[in-house]
Amino acid sequence: MLAAAAANFYFSFRSRPAPPPVAVVPAAAPAAAQFVGGGQCIGCHAAEHAAWAGSQHDRAMQPATGETVLGDFNDATFTYGGVTSTFFARDGKFFVNTDGADGQLADFEISYTFGVEPLQQYLIDFPDGRKQALGIAWDSRSTAAGGQRWFHLYPDEVIGAGDRLHWTAIDQNWNYQCADCHSTNLRKNFDAAANAFGTTWTDIDVNCEACHGPGSSHLAWAQKTGDGQRLEATKGLIVALDERRDVAWTPVADTGNATRSRPRESAREIEVCARCHSRRGQFTDEHAAGESLTEAFRPALLEPGLFHADGQMRDEVYNYASFLQSKMNAVGVTCSDCHEPHSQELRAPGNAICAQCHTATSFDMPAHHHHEPASQGAQCASCHMPTTTYMVIDPRHDHSLRIPRPDLTEQIGTPNACNACHADRTPSWAAQTVTSWFPERKVGFQDFAVAFAGADRGEAAALRQVENIAVDRAEPPIVRASAVARLGGRTAARAAATLIAALEDPDPLVRMAAVGALGDADADTRAQLLTPMTSDPSRLVRMEVARVLAGAPVIGAQLERANAELLAAERFNADRPEAHLALGNFAAARGENAAATAAYEKALEIDAGFSQAAVNLADVHRARGDEARAEATLRAALLRDPSLAAAHHALGLALVRQSRLPEALDEFATAVTLAPAEPRFAYVHAVALFSSGNSAEAFAVLDAALARFPDDGEMLFAAASYRAELGDADAALVYARRLQALEPRNPQFQELVRTLEQRAR
Repeated sequence: MLAAAAANFYFSFRSRPAPPPVAVVPAAAPAAAQFVGGGQCIGCHAAEHAAWAGSQHDRAMQPATGETVLGDFNDATFTYGGVTSTFFARDGKFFVNTDGADGQLADFEISYTFGVEPLQQYLIDFPDGRKQALGIAWDSRSTAAGGQRWFHLYPDEVIGAGDRLHWTAIDQNWNYQCADCHSTNLRKNFDAAANAFGTTWTDIDVNCEACHGPGSSHLAWAQKTGDGQRLEATKGLIVALDERRDVAWTPVADTGNATRSRPRESAREIEVCARCHSRRGQFTDEHAAGESLTEAFRPALLEPGLFHADGQMRDEVYNYASFLQSKMNAVGVTCSDCHEPHSQELRAPGNAICAQCHTATSFDMPAHHHHEPASQGAQCASCHMPTTTYMVIDPRHDHSLRIPRPDLTEQIGTPNACNACHADRTPSWAAQTVTSWFPERKVGFQDFAVAFAGADRGEAAALRQVENIAVDRAEPPIVRASAVARLGGRTAARAAATLIAALEDPDPLVRMAAVGALGDADADTRAQLLTPMTSDPSRLVRMEVARVLAGAPVIGAQLERANAELLAAERFNADRPEAHLALGNFAAARGENAAATAAYEKALEIDAGFSQAAVNLADVHRARGDEARAEATLRAALLRDPSLAAAHHALGLALVRQSRLPEALDEFATAVTLAPAEPRFAYVHAVALFSSGNSAEAFAVLDAALARFPDDGEMLFAAASYRAELGDADAALVYARRLQALEPRNPQFQELVRTLEQRAR
């Protein structure tokens, strides 16, 4: 309510500038280029093949044979959650006797191995083309390192049949979750009508064409056949991974660091690696190396839950977003500066890899690292690339290459490399120690931590800092995009000018985030600002525009193309409930209730516990005037999972509409208890309490929520309005002044303060 009013006021006086002059990038692969298989490359590239053979890319996925299976299948047993699984071999094949989708023990044949170090998983084929990853994995480390054993990937939970994390369920499905990054020229080929997969690939592993693109044109050039002569200029290569060619790094005596002989002008190589070494969503598999990443993928931003506020990895996010925020990326380093791309080995061992650019006499010395030489603490990576362990036993280095900041641990609770080793000491000790070593404080390249942490708590001052970060071109694009994403929802009206500026950013991730942040603006505002974005050069941005413009008064060929791209992307993932949720949302926004209902019901058919689909389906029933069916839908979801805060909240709204306020209050209270970090739930609960005459309880809820979210404008407005309604102008004025401080130029808030000041006199 409040945000929408402020947005209307601002946007009515502001028109959108022309879109940025960014050239449309054509598809990198010529239409004639076809995948030919990595075996065609060996004759001319024997050295590269030899380096690749036996690498993790080579062994990413293999048929299960006596040579490839590392686990103990000699009638070995493993017990988890009350189920004892037995691993055995028979007639040269490998099997596991374990619980199936029905919870009953049965024999399942292992079809493929998946990975090699430090663990190996196993895939099992199903008649409908699915391949499922067993939840029990083999620890392939040495016995001395704690390996050579079976273990479960979720040791602290009990994942049984019916759970979406069970090995037979959708979240362990290879075709969707894993396949594209473990094979070459993977085509998922999901048939929605048959509910079956016909997945294909050229090479079962990560082979030459996974990184270099389809090789038929290059092969024709090499063999001087067909169009080979015409391809002389490019040698028929789909993408030239030549960003390091003839580049030197020259040491600078004053700093001990090196500078690149010429600026890196593209991110081709990084994006080739990012296709798999990133946390991302995929919306097509018709993507060849060299095409922009956003033509097929939606990379994750530095968002809560995935990353800490300072950008350190938290969930399993791989390397791409981490590296994008690093100073190394900013000065032109690429993946293969450190990693030999065919063997995937480091180009030099230990600290020598860093000494390629950071002279050992300046940095690989006790005067810099302050630890015993050759000790763990003296390793560059220990301080600047600390590890987080995933999949129980797999420690992975953070590629944001940052300066340790134990002072931030004290201030906002982010982890730091010092206390990762010195777990028996306090962050305060670590911060003081670092300060004693480096009296001239070094804050590092990542300077957004405090602002992001505050913004995630809803602090107005922090959000203003985030606005500055969002438009600061000196910040890495991934940081700008992550800042913009924090300005959406109820904050969007305050940050309107910033969001409009972000629509002009040269980076597609920033533009995508800006489009999404404007999703809560009114339909006319969205139409005015985003219609020009329907011709954005990035498919990802165009799809986001289509999503946000659904239901807005916009027509035109460019929007129809964007709509078609969005719908094709969701249908590509029709094996997932999230895709049907998105299809339902799109249809609902356009007033197509029958299509929305069908999409939400399909999502629930795939996963009965997919609560957001149930909440949205109930809303469609509400829109049709069928409150009874809306209530029944929500109660069915809660019967399955009583912890669904959003469903309790939605049920409360349904009960309010049926004039069953006492019951609704119980549901609102439950939602707040289950999700105390969601300010909207507290706001609605307070509104309902005040409407029922329980003003004291309403203020108790508002004040408790404002203690957690002191700058929430909606709740401040409610508190001021309710106090004024009760005749307490002095108390109302306290809230109103806090509200005005958030948006000093907002005429509504100025008038509210003036009115209350007059009453208070």
